[in-house]
Amino acid sequence: MSLILGIESSCDETAAALVTSERRILAHKLAGQEAEHRPYGGVVPEIAARAHVEILPSLIEDVLAEANVDLGEVDAIAATAGPGLIGGVMVGLVTAKGLALASGKPLVAVNHLEGHALSPMLAQPSLAFPYLLLLVSGGHCQLLFVEGVGRYRRLATTIDDAAGEAFDKSAKLLGLGFPGGPSVEKAAANGDPYAVPLPRPLVGSAEPHFSFAGLKSAVLRAKESGRHSAEDIAASFQQAVVDCLLDRTKRALDAADGAKALVVAGGVAANQQIRGALTELAASHGLPFVAPPLWLCTDNAAMIAWAGALRFEQGLVDGLETPARARWPLDPNAEKARGAGVKA
Repeated sequence: MSLILGIESSCDETAAALVTSERRILAHKLAGQEAEHRPYGGVVPEIAARAHVEILPSLIEDVLAEANVDLGEVDAIAATAGPGLIGGVMVGLVTAKGLALASGKPLVAVNHLEGHALSPMLAQPSLAFPYLLLLVSGGHCQLLFVEGVGRYRRLATTIDDAAGEAFDKSAKLLGLGFPGGPSVEKAAANGDPYAVPLPRPLVGSAEPHFSFAGLKSAVLRAKESGRHSAEDIAASFQQAVVDCLLDRTKRALDAADGAKALVVAGGVAANQQIRGALTELAASHGLPFVAPPLWLCTDNAAMIAWAGALRFEQGLVDGLETPARARWPLDPNAEKARGAGVKA
């Protein structure tokens, strides 16, 4: 059994955790920054990085103390090395490097997306490779065939905005507050999902990818028209996102031979309507549907420690020269999608 200290700081959540290779979470601490970013309606990278610097050392101390573990008892130190806001990624990675150097422990540089991709296995021991993963978050919307640790085949990505970004921007346009995902879901509960005619970009297309920029623009036009309530627009927007995710995921399932499960991960996976629709889709294909508990969907250090444990046990450790990366695709060999740019 290995014991891994995990550190996460890729966006606006600062987190540390101790996790074993036997799926035991010994301690986990997380500090959010919602109050700091709320006045701006979104995450400000410089504010996020400063907050990570201020809180991370004490979070690590608290995790070690809660588990009654000394740093010398840890087998390796795992940290998000990208992708993400580069200032925040650097804070966590440099902290991990310092701890690794001081303690003589190996460093495991974890791709944040791999943390999300493997997080369902932390909560569901029966989940086995390979599986089809819908990774849906603020910065990414991808369909991946997960064949094993470090082995990912990208089937689809977004050609413009991610679903989570569309949630955040739509919430801001509708004056629903920050963070956008939960506020849109709350407003949508009181609206009519078919009251506002919104587009479903790429639904039915032979192209495998996602697109949400046009949907976000349609929300703006609906708001400016003055004919619809914020609740109806939110509900109609959420339904449009669900329809897009279902159509693209069904297409991928038809092409994902050998998949043993349909899995969802990432912050947007906390949305209950999306979970319900994916559960039905998986059942229609005779597959189990697996989703992490809600707290594991959003950014956290337990998933980074868990991914670190799996990599460590395969001998996948990294040198102290490992760089922080703003961009880091899980499938570097994937064909570049039309217009994808940084989203690839």
